[in-house]
Amino acid sequence: MTEPRTIETGLQTRPDTAPAVRPPITLRERLTPHAPDGLSSRLLLLTVVFTLAVAALIIVPSAASFQERWLMDRLQAAELASVGVEALPYSAVEDSTAEQLLSIGGVQSVVVGEQGVRRLLLQAPNLPRAPELIDLRRRNMGARLLDPWKTLFGHPDRSIRVQAKPRYRSGDFIEILAPAAPLKTELKGFLLNSLFKSLVIALVAGGLLYASLSFLVLQPLRRVTRSIERFAADPESEGETPSDRHDEIGRVERELARMQEEVRQSLRSRARLVALGEAVAKINHDLRNMLTSAQMASERLSGSSDPLVAVALPRLERALGRAAALARNVLEYGRSEEPEPQRKKMLLARAVAAAAEDAGLEEGGVRLVRDLPPRFAVNADGDQLHRILVNLMRNARQAVEAAPDRQGRGAVTVRAGVEGAEAVILISDDGPGIPPRLAERLFEPFVSGSKTDGTGLGLTISRELAAAHGGSLTLVDTGADGARFELRLPN
Repeated sequence: MTEPRTIETGLQTRPDTAPAVRPPITLRERLTPHAPDGLSSRLLLLTVVFTLAVAALIIVPSAASFQERWLMDRLQAAELASVGVEALPYSAVEDSTAEQLLSIGGVQSVVVGEQGVRRLLLQAPNLPRAPELIDLRRRNMGARLLDPWKTLFGHPDRSIRVQAKPRYRSGDFIEILAPAAPLKTELKGFLLNSLFKSLVIALVAGGLLYASLSFLVLQPLRRVTRSIERFAADPESEGETPSDRHDEIGRVERELARMQEEVRQSLRSRARLVALGEAVAKINHDLRNMLTSAQMASERLSGSSDPLVAVALPRLERALGRAAALARNVLEYGRSEEPEPQRKKMLLARAVAAAAEDAGLEEGGVRLVRDLPPRFAVNADGDQLHRILVNLMRNARQAVEAAPDRQGRGAVTVRAGVEGAEAVILISDDGPGIPPRLAERLFEPFVSGSKTDGTGLGLTISRELAAAHGGSLTLVDTGADGARFELRLPN
C-alpha cells in the first residue's frame, strides 16, 4: 500500500500589497510649499545674483571708458592750446595768457616730445607726491580696468601724468600733468549714475525673466508636484488635468497622467490578485482534505480483487497525482519570493543523478545520458538547482512519452561546459519538440509546452530561480528532433 500524499496549503500573499505605513502628515501639509527650500526661492536668488553680476560687468568697463575720455579731453584741449600759442608770432601772446591757455581744463603741465627731445610748454608746479604715468599709447585691458579704481581709492594728493599720440600737431607724444581730485569727483558721480541706471535695467530685465520662468516653468512644475504628492497620499484621487501645451512641460504632464492611470490600474489588479490568492489558499485547504480522503479510499481499493477496480485504480492514482502537482506548483508560484540562493561549489554529476531519479528517468523508458567533463562543478544553491533540473527533465520525459510512435522510450541528454565566467548546462531530449506557436510564450505562467494536464508553471519558476543566481534559462532550439534548453550560471 502506498502512503497517502498530502498537499501544502497557505498561499502567501505579497507583503507589498498591504497598505504602506506613512508618517502622520496631512494632505494640506504635503501640498504646502516650503519657501526656503523651494525652486522659486532659489530661482529668485539666482536672478538677484545674476543681476548684480550683469551690473558689475556693465559698470567696470564703463568706468574705464569714462576715465579715458576724461583724460583724452584734457589732452586734446592742451594740444589745441599749444598749437595756437606756437602758431602766433614770437611775443604776440604774453606768458600769462599762454599759461592760461595751456592750463585749460585743470592741466598743470604740458610737454611735447619730438625726435627724442622733450619741450616743456607749461612748467609743472612742485608736487608733494610723484605723479603716476598713464600711457594711452600702450595699455593692456587689465590696466584700463584697474586705473579708475586707483583714482577712486587712491591718495588725495595723487597726480596723473598722461601721455598720448598727438592728433593736431607733429611729434612723438604730448604729455600733460593733472591732479586726480577733479577726475575722482566726476568719476564718482558717473559711477553712481551708472550704477543706478544699471540696477534699474538689470532689475527690470531680471524681474521679467523671473516672471517668465515662473509662468512657463515654475507654475507647471508646481502642478506636477501637487499631482505627484496627491497621488502618493491617495492613489485613487483625481490628479491634475494635463495642460494642452506642446512643449516639454506639456509632455511631462501628459506622461505623468498616463503613468498614474497605469499605476491605478496595477494597484486595482493587485488588490484583485490578493483577493484571488486568499481564495486560492482557502480552496487549497479544502482540496487537501478532499484529496486526502480520495487517497485513503484509493488505498482501500488497492486491496480489492475486483478486476474492474484493478483497471481503474491506476487512472485514479494518476488523476490524484496530477491534482497534487497542480496544487503544489500553484503554491510555489504564489510565494511572495524565493529565498536568496545559498551558493556553493558542487559536482554537477551528483545533482544531475538526483534530479533524474526524481524526474522519473530510468532505463527501459526515458533514460538519462550524461556528457559531462570529469568532476565538473557549478556554483549554485543545491535545492534550487535540483528544482530547475527536475522541471526540465520531467518536461523532457513527458514530451517523449507523449509521442505516439516512441512507445515511452527516449533519452534526455545533459551536457556542460564553461564559457567565460559562466557554467553552461544544456538539457536536450529526442522528443517531438515544442509547437512553434507555444515556443515564444513557453516561459509565461500557465503556458504548457506539451502536456494538456500540466500547470505551465514549472519553466516559469525555473527561469526565476536561474535569474536569482544571476544566470539565465532559455530555449535554444526546438524541432522534430526534440528541444534543447540552456542554463547559464555564474561561476
